[in-house]
Amino acid sequence: MQPEIELRKERDAAKDLSALSASVAKRLDEPPATDTGRRWWAPSMADFVFLSLIIWLFLAGPNGWVALLSDGDTGWHIRIGDWIREHRAFPHQDFLSFSKPGEAWYAWEWGAEIAMSFLHSMAGMKGVVLGVGLVIPAYLILVLRHAMWRGAVPLIVLPILFIASGSSAIHYLARPHVFTLLFLAVALWMVESDRRRQSRRIWLLVPLALVWANVHGGFLSLVACLGLVAAGSLLAKDWAAARRYGILAASCLAVSVINPYGYHLHEHILSYLRSDWIREAVDEFQSPSFRSEAMLMFEVLLFASLISVYRAIKRGNWADALLVIAWAHFSLGSVRHVPIFLLVATPIVAAELSAWWREIVPGLGRRSVLRTFNKLSSDLTPGFVRNTFWVLVPAVVLAAIDRPIAWPRTFPEAKFPISLIEKHRSDIEGKRVLTTDEWGDYLAYRFYPQQRVFFDGRSDYYGEKLGRVYLSLMQGGAVAEEQVEQFQFDTVLVPREWAIQVALRKKSGWELVADGEKAVLLRRKVQPLGKKF
Repeated sequence: MQPEIELRKERDAAKDLSALSASVAKRLDEPPATDTGRRWWAPSMADFVFLSLIIWLFLAGPNGWVALLSDGDTGWHIRIGDWIREHRAFPHQDFLSFSKPGEAWYAWEWGAEIAMSFLHSMAGMKGVVLGVGLVIPAYLILVLRHAMWRGAVPLIVLPILFIASGSSAIHYLARPHVFTLLFLAVALWMVESDRRRQSRRIWLLVPLALVWANVHGGFLSLVACLGLVAAGSLLAKDWAAARRYGILAASCLAVSVINPYGYHLHEHILSYLRSDWIREAVDEFQSPSFRSEAMLMFEVLLFASLISVYRAIKRGNWADALLVIAWAHFSLGSVRHVPIFLLVATPIVAAELSAWWREIVPGLGRRSVLRTFNKLSSDLTPGFVRNTFWVLVPAVVLAAIDRPIAWPRTFPEAKFPISLIEKHRSDIEGKRVLTTDEWGDYLAYRFYPQQRVFFDGRSDYYGEKLGRVYLSLMQGGAVAEEQVEQFQFDTVLVPREWAIQVALRKKSGWELVADGEKAVLLRRKVQPLGKKF
């Protein structure tokens, strides 16, 4: 009797595994549906995931859409786009600062900045946060679909996707880099599809690289990924594939020179990435600190990726292994690369863990909880491998309504002393103001085109020399007081913790205007002699 029971269990397991394999094969092939209309009109599970991401990221959280404006860089990106649209030209000299007026400077991310300027002119800050913000759930849904296309199990890929999104959330800002996340999600899926079945469509990456180079410097991540795939093909002794992806990488790099500044764009990016000063002074270029919840989630996926690398190498898939290893290395060196690592790794990790799961399934008891989990995943799979027109509905609805959603009208008061600035506008607008780089971003945005700033978020433009002066002013002391006179500041608007404001209060040439909860405002009693900006 016992052998008969065991034989029946083996047959049941074989049937389940066969059904799962057939479901995966059907999903990968994606044959045309007999009822095309129904496929486009019937909402899918992937559509609901897209809606869930919008709710989770922007509607249910305490900060909502305003979280996208936590970085003041958004302000000067908008104003640079305004300048380009107004002058119908690309800037070659700085027009935002009084510390380096008229020096050579280029709008490296002009494509994104024009888009942000247009959205701002159409609908104010609502247009910016909605237009740029929807790029984030869009790239996440592409990562989900890519993982499913690779054969991932829905109930495995979903928690991985949400963990990856939570780990990347600190970079979810209304800045041009979000377009790199979208473009890279598209590119990686195209590359993996071509690796399985070569197609001429892969050469669409060349025009994508052209557009990308004029939107954000992250286009080099595409070149790097193609180079890693070519290297992985060499290790796997697939010479034809190595040649194909090597040529593709070189082609994408070559067309990136077609931009308003030519090869100077590449010089700028390389100097930016190699700058010891920027790595030291800018938080997002420093190594991650595993003390926050976001970085702990990143650590979980980092360890999970090690399993995926082992399995990929065991199967001879060196391309996937190199992609994960290289971007894990980059992310450990700079927190700025964490979202890219997670974007690259999520489809690979989800697919490898799902494959591992399928190896376990045949050995499970028929009525086990895990077997039920597997059956549920198999039943849900068809709904996750397609999107319909319903994915566009949230964007249309959000664009059409103003209430009850609390759309931001300006930057968050919690981070920027907006009320104080508005109340004492006459002491700030058009003046030589000493303030933080973030608040300088806001002033350049708020009082454009009259306002010039001492230092803003363009740390690459100001360079190490002026950057050291900025840090000195932040720290206070006798040298800082001399620098206040050297740069002939009219007004000082700084956080309460800056020591320089305490020293200036004691000087006869300065008077306290406002002492707020987060900011102190002082003005010079007698204007310094010298030429203004």
